[in-house]
Amino acid sequence: MPGVINYTKLPEGLRGGAQRWIENGIVPGSFLTAVICNDLTESVTYATDINLSEMWNIVHFFYWEAPSQCWGSREKMIAWRDMHEERRRVREEKKLKEIRP
Repeated sequence: MPGVINYTKLPEGLRGGAQRWIENGIVPGSFLTAVICNDLTESVTYATDINLSEMWNIVHFFYWEAPSQCWGSREKMIAWRDMHEERRRVREEKKLKEIRP
């Protein structure tokens, strides 16, 4: 089914952060942020032993599973985060209008 992201392709410890990032634009920890920004040096610097041994699978996940707009450069990361922040702001404004017409 198109659009379904298989988070099980990631090491268990990265699944929640990746899901929050992809679905809600919530910036993850240092390692995933470096991966998302396509920064190899920072990725290796912040990686645990498990993440280092799983690096191919992690990169494979982002390439094949994640929307291309949410990873690949710092600029893409900022745009993805900002898009989600704007969506949250609009939802909150809508809720306030429903409470106070």
